[in-house]
Amino acid sequence: MNGRPIPVIIDCDTGVDDALALLFAVRHPAIDLRAVTCVAGNTDVDGVVRNTLTVLEQAGAGDVPVARGAARPLIEAPRSARHVHGHDGMGDLGLPAPARSPADVDAVTLLRREILAAPRPVTLVPTAPLTNIALLLRTHPEVTARIERIVFMGGAVAVGNATPVAEFNVWHDPEAAAILLTAGVPITMYGLDVFTRVVVPASDVRRLRASSEPGARLGGELLAHRGPGTGEDPAGGLGDAGAVCAVADPAGLTTRALPVEVSLAPGPARGQTVVDLRPRPGESEIHGEAREQPLVDVALDVDEERYVKLWLTTVEG
Repeated sequence: MNGRPIPVIIDCDTGVDDALALLFAVRHPAIDLRAVTCVAGNTDVDGVVRNTLTVLEQAGAGDVPVARGAARPLIEAPRSARHVHGHDGMGDLGLPAPARSPADVDAVTLLRREILAAPRPVTLVPTAPLTNIALLLRTHPEVTARIERIVFMGGAVAVGNATPVAEFNVWHDPEAAAILLTAGVPITMYGLDVFTRVVVPASDVRRLRASSEPGARLGGELLAHRGPGTGEDPAGGLGDAGAVCAVADPAGLTTRALPVEVSLAPGPARGQTVVDLRPRPGESEIHGEAREQPLVDVALDVDEERYVKLWLTTVEG
């Protein structure tokens, strides 16, 4: 890093764990959060904007520009995850309405503006369906020269969650994910294989919930909502926040450059990220059926304790 913070833009569907990612990003000294763009996913896009503005205010980062983006996927109808994130997308915690409004430009315009204005190439961190990013890449392909890397939370090597094989963000807009994978810039896939493993212990959640500092206390309440049960003292998964931890501390993640494509055909595999782990070509390639696939740095392992400690020390500051 050479002592310079990494310019970062987060594209999110805030969302309990997106909020945990925002809390970390605004407080880590190695990250220069340039903007946040919003897209429909966990809840409707207007709810995402409201939640994002509220989290940034609670974290003391009310000056970070926020823009409203796509209200639906490129082709599919919108399908929320309110059953996971609550009716308001933020665990129904009764958080105050934000004091400010979003930027007077749309998400794609803000993305282009901030990417081109940044002092050095930007790292994009989408923690949501990839609709905004696909629209950016198709509308303004010149921005790729100013993108250092895209670290996206999405996909799975093994088991899905929206379907047996598809992860929610990719399943929600498979065509957008396919466009992202062909962006021609370095890409890291922070998928379910590592996403589910980074869990903050119950004792730490309890301490955060008792904090007098608004951002830390919000982090504790959000983690408690992400706990596996209904007990009074749950542990909580960092979820999307792990992808931002991987930007600040990539050594905590084990990746491998692998061919990845998104299954777009109708049927039970739609939205699957097909990751080719084979050590050598198979019969399909031998018989001339090979097709060009982008290489993606796929996260296969994570140092859970390292990222939990990193998130806690950053957010509690």
